[in-house]
Amino acid sequence: MHADTVLHPRWIIPVQPHAQVLEGHSLVIRDGQIAAILPTAEARTLDARAIELPSHVLLPGLVNAHTHVAMNKLRGVADDLPLMTWLSEHIWPLEGRFLADDFVHDGSRFAMGELIRGGVTCFNDMYFFPEATIRAAQDAGLRASIGLPVIDFPTPWGAGPDEYISKGLALRDEWSEHPMVSFMLAPHAPYTVSDEPLQRIRMLADQLEIGVHMHVHETAFEVMDAVQKTGERPLARLERLGLLNEKFLAVHMTQLTEDEMGLIAERGVHIAHCPESNLKLASGIAPIARLKAMGINVAIGTDGAASNNDLDLLGETRTAALLAKGFSGNAAAVPAPEALYMATLGGARALGLDDRIGSLEPGKAADLIAVDLGHIETQPLYDPIAQVIYAAGRHQVTHSWVAGRMLMNERRLLTLEEDALLANAALWNARIMEWKQA
Repeated sequence: MHADTVLHPRWIIPVQPHAQVLEGHSLVIRDGQIAAILPTAEARTLDARAIELPSHVLLPGLVNAHTHVAMNKLRGVADDLPLMTWLSEHIWPLEGRFLADDFVHDGSRFAMGELIRGGVTCFNDMYFFPEATIRAAQDAGLRASIGLPVIDFPTPWGAGPDEYISKGLALRDEWSEHPMVSFMLAPHAPYTVSDEPLQRIRMLADQLEIGVHMHVHETAFEVMDAVQKTGERPLARLERLGLLNEKFLAVHMTQLTEDEMGLIAERGVHIAHCPESNLKLASGIAPIARLKAMGINVAIGTDGAASNNDLDLLGETRTAALLAKGFSGNAAAVPAPEALYMATLGGARALGLDDRIGSLEPGKAADLIAVDLGHIETQPLYDPIAQVIYAAGRHQVTHSWVAGRMLMNERRLLTLEEDALLANAALWNARIMEWKQA
C-alpha cells in the first residue's frame, strides 16, 4: 500500500461506528485522504513518514457549526449585556465604523489561529465581506463553509438584499469548484430579513441545492416581538415561506414549543447549538436532550468571540453535554459519545459535508486532530471518549491536519505566524479603543 503519512496514536476514536475506541491501530494518509486504519504492527511495515503519538487520541477534526470569525477583533468589547442592547448599542455601531475588507480579513486570520489551536478543522461562518474570510481560510489551510449574508438594511458590503444576493452568488460561482470551500445562503434572522428576500432565498436554495443558515428563535423577546407585530411566531413564518427542510440550519433555537419541535423533526431541520453565547447573553437554553430524543440532528457552534468570548469548540461541547443534563434533569442525556458526535459528524451533516468529513473512515478527507491525554489533568484514564469531553482542554490538542496537510505540529502553527497575528490584533485593539474613547 502506498502511503504519505502513518500516524501511530495510543487510541483512535473514529466516531463512526458510534462510540468505538480502537487501541493498537494506526491511521494511513494518502493523497489527502484516509487510506486505511490498520493494526499498528501491519502499519509499521509501510514505507511512509511515521508520526508517533504515544499518549494521544486521534479523532476527527472538530466542526464549528456557527461562527462569525472576523468578530474575534471585538472579543470583550461589550460584555454582560442582553442580545438587543449588545447588538444595537455596541456591535452595530462598531461595525458601522470599522466593517471593511481589511477588518474581516485580519479578524478572520486571527480567528483561524485560535480555531486550529482548539482542534477545529472546519467552520461555518456568517459575516459580511465573505471573500475576505475565504482568503484567510485559504492562508490558514482550514476547510470553510461560507455563509452568503442577506439582511434588509445597508452595510459597507451592500445596499440591500438584492445586492447581497447578487454579490453572494458571484462569489459562489468563483469558488464553487474549490474542494475546501462550500457555501450556504445566510439570511441573518427573521427580524432582519423580510418576506420577499426570504422567498427568493428559498427559490435559490432549491435551484442551487445548497443550505440555508439563519439565527432563529434566539431569544424570548424575538419571538414575542414577532407575535406582537405580525401575530405569527418566526418559525411559523419560515414554515409558511417554505424554508424549513433538511437543508435548513437553525442557529440557537432556545424558545421552542413541543409542536415546533415536532415540526422541525418532521422537516429534517438541523440545529446549531451555541450554549455559551446563549448563556452569556441570557438568551435562553435550547432543549437539546428533548431535540435529540426526537431524532433532530444537533451540531455545536461557538458563535462569535464577541459574544462567547472564545472559539473553544471542545469547551463548548462539554458545556452542551452538561447543560443538557442539568436542563433535562437526566444525567444520561447527551452522553460523551453523543456529545463528540455533535461536534464532529453532526456538524458535518448540518453543513452537508458528512460524505467528506466528520468521521475517520477510509475514503474521507484526512481532517483529523491529535489530543494528548498524558497530562495530569487527564489521568488516570478509563474511557478515552469521556476523558476528551469531560476533562481535556483545547491546550491538549497537539496536532491538526486538513486534507492531509499538517496545520499544527506539537502546538506550533505551521501555516500562520503567531507573532504577526498578535501584532495585528494589537493594532486593531488600539484603533477600536481610540474610537470608543472619542
